[in-house]
Amino acid sequence: MSGIAHRTRIKFCGLTRPEDVAAAVALGVDALGFVLYPASPRYVEPAHLARLVAGVPPFVTTVGLFVNAPRATIAGVLSEVPLGALQFHGDESEAECSGYRIPWLRAARVQPGLDLLQFATRYRDAQAILLDAYVDGFGGGGESFDWSLIPKEIAPRVVLSGGLNARNVADAIVRLRPYAVDVSSGIEASKGIKDPERMRLFVQAVRHADSLL
Repeated sequence: MSGIAHRTRIKFCGLTRPEDVAAAVALGVDALGFVLYPASPRYVEPAHLARLVAGVPPFVTTVGLFVNAPRATIAGVLSEVPLGALQFHGDESEAECSGYRIPWLRAARVQPGLDLLQFATRYRDAQAILLDAYVDGFGGGGESFDWSLIPKEIAPRVVLSGGLNARNVADAIVRLRPYAVDVSSGIEASKGIKDPERMRLFVQAVRHADSLL
């Protein structure tokens, strides 16, 4: 035993309101995700995003989520907003994810037949692999997937997403030991509108799970 306590990192995604950003920061969340995919009900305009991230303190990572966006679009957002990382949630190649000079995550939409070891190797330069449920369109839509499909070898690089909430996240952490967990609909009152109590209970559940490891 190293004596160092295990701490699962937490990312809240789909934030659209300043009060939800402030609540997440107060709860000690590690990363805040903002959707820059216009088809999403949680989409935020770059100008609004700039206001949302303006008050985020140091050491809290702001993440911009894109889906098959042109390179010029992403570069344009980065020229307006000082994001800490990018998240690619579409069909982007390794080359399309690279070259922005900030860390990036690559999302995999998990379904039987997807070789996650091969996927992780293909995107070896990604800071992490975010695992979400496969549904029509992009984004998990609050759906979970079969966690047994996740090879234990990639767990240290995994950000686990897809249908997580305060009731199931502790079990996921104890079983899988991902580096981080990501939640959007599981802490919402409605799409894009976060619920303070659900946010608090989610963080509490994660910390409880960490205490068991």
